[in-house]
Amino acid sequence: MTPIDDHPLRYALANELHARPFPVAKAPCTVVFLAVKKPVQAVARDRNEDMAHLIDLLDRHGAQHPQPGATHYAGQIGRHWLKWEQHTEFVTYTAITQNVSDRPFNPADFEVFPQDWLMSSPGQRITSAMLRVVKRRDDEEVVTAFSEWFEPESLAVANVLDNSAVCASDFRIDPAGHMRFALFVSDGTGRRRTGRIIQRLCEIETYKAMSMLGFARVKSLMGRIGELDKRLTDLMVEMTDDATQPDELLPQLLSTSTELETLSARCSFRFGATGAYEAIVNQRIEVLREQRFYGRQTFADFMMRRYDPAIRTVKSTERRLQALSDRAIRAGELLRTRVDVQRSAQNQALLESMDRRADLALRLQHTVEGLSVVAISYYAVSLASYLLYPITKTGISKGMLTAVVTVPVVLAVWFAIRRIRRRLE
Repeated sequence: MTPIDDHPLRYALANELHARPFPVAKAPCTVVFLAVKKPVQAVARDRNEDMAHLIDLLDRHGAQHPQPGATHYAGQIGRHWLKWEQHTEFVTYTAITQNVSDRPFNPADFEVFPQDWLMSSPGQRITSAMLRVVKRRDDEEVVTAFSEWFEPESLAVANVLDNSAVCASDFRIDPAGHMRFALFVSDGTGRRRTGRIIQRLCEIETYKAMSMLGFARVKSLMGRIGELDKRLTDLMVEMTDDATQPDELLPQLLSTSTELETLSARCSFRFGATGAYEAIVNQRIEVLREQRFYGRQTFADFMMRRYDPAIRTVKSTERRLQALSDRAIRAGELLRTRVDVQRSAQNQALLESMDRRADLALRLQHTVEGLSVVAISYYAVSLASYLLYPITKTGISKGMLTAVVTVPVVLAVWFAIRRIRRRLE
């Protein structure tokens, strides 16, 4: 039996679902997370630079290199377990070290990434975080730790995954430049579940930071969009004035429409990415299955109060920019309609003028035809008279002969010209 041929991408697509496994972690441990992004043209960046930067870190620990063209890597570097992932716009590094420092969120724990290696990064830090993962003893100890480690006003705490752990963060950058997350793991929670929680927390922070880039873009555009809105409104008001000529408004309208389209084109990717990242943030929080911890706000509550307004601003600006583009298109159509009406009126006047000229030409043609009959008849009568002069010997005078010939000749000439004109028509 001949086996069926497989599609060339069958195995690659199936393996893609398993290409980025969750980390495996056991409390107590320290997690150091770093996300790096180029400030401009991040999507079109040279991804070989990302790989070279990773290999530089691996070579410092004598670790094995990833496969050429790989987009993810996981392995041991010294006493740390490292996970590297390459995304569309950014690259992430997650390092897990067993046990925790005596000092909570010790900046020295971040030295798993050497200072000179960080300075040689092909991009810039979009976010970094430190996660302190410890065993959950009793709730009083947890509450005390939260009050010491985080800002109470913005603290978000939740019991996650059916009481598997309590996680917390205030989403503030500490003096060392990192976000802080605390994870108190309950007894009986396995290493894989702990790793999934760690992964979710890192993803929430990363995609939150990435989606806020859209908000920063919107803030920089608000002033210009307001100016374009006012300019477009003023142009439409001027269009209602019959004294204003379309030729005066057209260059201004074209300039405004072009700038609006340029803004839309430049922002379309960022707006789309912001929507996608926001969906990931909300989905990652949802899968944590949060339960309120001693009446404190959950991660979902924090995002609803602090994060969602920024995202709604981005979406509102996207809709406003689209509405302005649509208004510019409608204004152009109205202006084009006005120009068409004016052209129709001009064409009508031109046609009437042409009709008058054609009528004059026709009258002139009839006049010329009449004169032509006279002129041709004159010469024809002369020729006919010369031909009939021998008859005068019978006693008929030349004058009488000419008079007799004139009428038939004129009629014959008129009839011939008439016939020729009918054939031409």
